[in-house]
Amino acid sequence: MSFQKLDDLGRKLEALEHALSILGADEATHMAVGGGEKRAEAMSNLAGMYHAQATAPQIADWIAAAKPETEDQRLALAEFERQYVSATCLPTEFVERKTAATMRSEQLWRELRAKGDWDSFLPALEGVVALVREEAQLRAAATGLAPYDALMDQYDPGNRTADLDPVFADLKRFLKGFVPEALAAQEARLAKRPRKSLNGPYPIEKQRELGLAAMRAVGFDFTHGSLAVSHHPFCGGVPTDVRMTTRYRTDEFLSSLMGVLHETGHALYEQGLPKDWSHWSLGKARGMGIHESQSLFVEMQLARSPEFWHFALPLVHQHLGADAIPGWDVADVLNEVNFVERGYIRVDADEVTYPLHVILRYELEQDLVAGTLEASQIPQAWDAKMTEYLGISTINDPKDGPMQDVHWPGGAFGYFPSYTLGAMIAAQQWATLEKAQPSLRSDIAKGDFTGVNQWRADNIWSQGSRWSTPDLITRATGEPLNTDFFKAHLKKRYLA
Repeated sequence: MSFQKLDDLGRKLEALEHALSILGADEATHMAVGGGEKRAEAMSNLAGMYHAQATAPQIADWIAAAKPETEDQRLALAEFERQYVSATCLPTEFVERKTAATMRSEQLWRELRAKGDWDSFLPALEGVVALVREEAQLRAAATGLAPYDALMDQYDPGNRTADLDPVFADLKRFLKGFVPEALAAQEARLAKRPRKSLNGPYPIEKQRELGLAAMRAVGFDFTHGSLAVSHHPFCGGVPTDVRMTTRYRTDEFLSSLMGVLHETGHALYEQGLPKDWSHWSLGKARGMGIHESQSLFVEMQLARSPEFWHFALPLVHQHLGADAIPGWDVADVLNEVNFVERGYIRVDADEVTYPLHVILRYELEQDLVAGTLEASQIPQAWDAKMTEYLGISTINDPKDGPMQDVHWPGGAFGYFPSYTLGAMIAAQQWATLEKAQPSLRSDIAKGDFTGVNQWRADNIWSQGSRWSTPDLITRATGEPLNTDFFKAHLKKRYLA
């Protein structure tokens, strides 16, 4: 009976999640400017209803009394309990304090980042860091985890610094030597075949048609999803109605196309989740690292490969016109989409330098949570690591240094590792898939993605949240997360 009560509750929570997700996606794409105040009020009330139902005290009794009859029910109950502990371990008074502080911090960040005014922003950030330390202790007490692990567990259940520290240390050592090698190889390559300029303008409607064709080709189900425009691309909505967005520039089309393919990776995961368990935590995606691995699998492993562009270049000509990129062949496109350079901004970084941006943040936020680094010391610590890892200094440029991300102003500590974990998991999945399907590359060159998607459906999508992040990686690929796959991928792509 208790299991049935939890099942009924899951359906009510799913309905509220559905409403919140669709309202949020609509706000970012179609809502009229004047609708903001009432939309915020509606979403706030729905969020309050969700929180009240999800944290009701009687749920603890239902969990304790539930008697699962199948393995799926046992796993579903364990995941539900983990989510319940996560939702109830913070007192309401603390949640209110943190929400107010992070909202104010984010507002200040938006105002002050453009000016690079670190000194005016610092007091607000210090307040957020103090609250994050408090939250880490509360979560640690409830879960038995170390404080930073307890924060990270919200985003990637099962990840622990004891496992990630050596993985990231190994990757960092490799990349510090590899970046100069990749840049030298690129320089030699470009000496023989210089980068070509794009031949814009590219009408937005034609770019949209190209994006839709690419989505369709790689497996997006348009009976359960759509594409719109937003200021920042995202994949939202719900698995039965995925709301994907992109943005367009008329002077070039590759950034929009790559953004579409990245978000399609997220969307395919959502569309492939186990439908029978959609109203339980078990039926949800397994954390941000796995989600990012699915988007990066499509964007990086697939869409920046020569095989993909053998298939996609005719698609570009079909939708943008035969003279869209005159004289370009596959090698010219790869020169563009795989261009490597040292830069300040994480979100603009290529796949070679991007992990160093993430590892820098991972190391700093561990120190901030532990109290061995204070917010006031961030600019110097940030600059020291940027100089060591990427050979560029940010000491007099907080706007493009420690003020560039919204995560810390918003209190999202423990999130950054997911980005690079996603890239590594994607490379490991690709290597496993290539062994399992010897015709993989030739299939992709023909535009046949059925084998790729069937493997991911069987090993990742259909598994939902049955396993922790580390266990899911091991089950899918046959071994724990291993940096060798990502390193081999980078060598093959950037030193060849």
